[in-house]
Amino acid sequence: MGVEICVEGLTKSFGHQVIWQDVSLTLPAGEVSVMLGPSGTGKSVFLKTLVGLLKPERGSITIQGRDITRLREHDLYEVRKLFGVLFQDGALFGSMNLYDNIAFPLREHTRKSESDIRRIVLEKMDMVGLIGAEGKLPGEISGGMRKRAGLARALVLDPEIILFDEPDSGLDPVRVAYLNQLIVDLNAQIDATFLIVTHDIASARQVPDNIGLLFRRELVMFGPREELLTSGEPVVRQFLNGRMQGPIGMAEEKDAAQVEQELAALVDRAPVEELTPRLLPGPGIPRPPRWEAIARREAALRANA
Repeated sequence: MGVEICVEGLTKSFGHQVIWQDVSLTLPAGEVSVMLGPSGTGKSVFLKTLVGLLKPERGSITIQGRDITRLREHDLYEVRKLFGVLFQDGALFGSMNLYDNIAFPLREHTRKSESDIRRIVLEKMDMVGLIGAEGKLPGEISGGMRKRAGLARALVLDPEIILFDEPDSGLDPVRVAYLNQLIVDLNAQIDATFLIVTHDIASARQVPDNIGLLFRRELVMFGPREELLTSGEPVVRQFLNGRMQGPIGMAEEKDAAQVEQELAALVDRAPVEELTPRLLPGPGIPRPPRWEAIARREAALRANA
């Protein structure tokens, strides 16, 4: 079962440059959440801060009653065992075949026998559809297969929290669709807490229970996907529709007058959007109802009715 992550007043800077400030949100246990935002808004920095690789200037990250921003290195190491991370490129060792890549965390962090390791590795490879590719090197397979191998490696220690750093980067739309279905299926099977950083709007519309958006060094919104997808917030609408009109500019922030003029011109021709259905687990994969998530979703829909 996944665990809840409670973030309060989190601020991160590099020197004088503030990346984001006063970020507060709760990632519900066992649910899939997505973090969106224009390039350069610090989404990957947020992931690294959650897992304790970067220290924030202010704020707290509470997991199982412990604020990881205040833990000593030894205690932080123990908390990190709750996490699995899928990096953008899979972060595989080029000289190791897929089997050894996926077995690496088990050999490094446990004292399991090779027979136990083999059972676990093949089980995770089966979950991501890689049975039969054990002997292949990362350079011999497609980008989509590398992502799946990276995901299998993230799963071998049975994490309760899985972080995905732009899992769809470099993949064509068909492979992204397969990956999205795999993420939904895995979440239903292992019930871990998932956080996905992505630029892919189709994925954000279909995959998560919850969506957040970072912009101008702040968390603009975070909540049930229905709340974000039906929001009238200008930056949310602009980002979800991938249009030029709105607060987000190419390089610099637009002034308020320009944004107001652009949005006024859009009002009469803004299409009425239907809510995109959420992806469901594949055949034979049961998904127990999550009553808290259902209650939040219904409240969001009522508020936007």
